[in-house]
Amino acid sequence: MSDIIRQRRAEGRAILNGWLSIPSGISAEIMARAGWDTITIDLQHGMIDLPDAIQMLQAIGNTSALPLARPEWNEPGQIMKLLDAGAMGIICPMVNSAEEARRLVAACRYAPLGERSFGPLRASLIHGADYWKTANEKILVLAMIETRRALDALDEILAVEGLDGVYVGPADFGLSLFGNPDSEPEDERAIAAIASVRQKAQAAGRIAAVHNLSAEHARRMAGQKWDFVTAGSDTRILSQGAASYIQRFNDAG
Repeated sequence: MSDIIRQRRAEGRAILNGWLSIPSGISAEIMARAGWDTITIDLQHGMIDLPDAIQMLQAIGNTSALPLARPEWNEPGQIMKLLDAGAMGIICPMVNSAEEARRLVAACRYAPLGERSFGPLRASLIHGADYWKTANEKILVLAMIETRRALDALDEILAVEGLDGVYVGPADFGLSLFGNPDSEPEDERAIAAIASVRQKAQAAGRIAAVHNLSAEHARRMAGQKWDFVTAGSDTRILSQGAASYIQRFNDAG
């Protein structure tokens, strides 16, 4: 994994991750310059396709934020293209079994650890000609835990060699377990289930990551010793910022 992730873990501090859903290099650069440790381009639910993602990776490359990506699915071709384009980590949705986790790792790691095809065009341009020698060590690979099936298979998923950790998606997780897609749940059953993922992941020596909507909830999760917290998206920040600006204008009148 990257130096910034190693540093934050050594300091006992949560990695702070931003989230990008808007297909724009400009907004990606603005977000990345705000000071996140890592920032994730979301191709699954964001309005982003692969050409957009490449432009956004170029924009993020002008900042200190480590670029990650969430592919549309656990699909090796797209995962490899994102890594070849310069993404330094993959957050993969809907990993429900050890076999699916092994498929994810295989797409992200060069032989002998995986089956990633060699062709790091932009990655070698920006990370150096010897990128391929350290890629297996530096690429972050997180499997999203979002269903009852994944929870039931968690021990086996965590045992997969080459997987750095797991990332809880609370909305899908809550929908699968309790019928409620709450991204910041107050239901004690959901809270306990999410906490159990963190406990098992850290006991296995893996990174425990969690998605949040607000800075306040992310801070709470960091206080509960999650290793990696997402704390806001470009769409949410823009929406809330615009509404706040208009409210301030109206209040001033």
